[in-house]
Amino acid sequence: MNFQFELILDKVEFFEANNLKTLQKKIESQIDENRAILLAVHSVSHQMHVNENGQTYFTAVVHFKKK
Repeated sequence: MNFQFELILDKVEFFEANNLKTLQKKIESQIDENRAILLAVHSVSHQMHVNENGQTYFTAVVHFKKK
């Protein structure tokens, strides 16, 4: 049996939530998981949208890179 391992060098993940607190928890949870595979946050981009009913919607893109 032949095993071959490849390191993940880059990873981009997308997150969404109805409030900032939930979005932050989702991102922090994924940061901890990616830390286990030796990835660190390289950059974060986020946006907020307000619909016609006044409800807010938050999204974020987090780029992870190898430490």
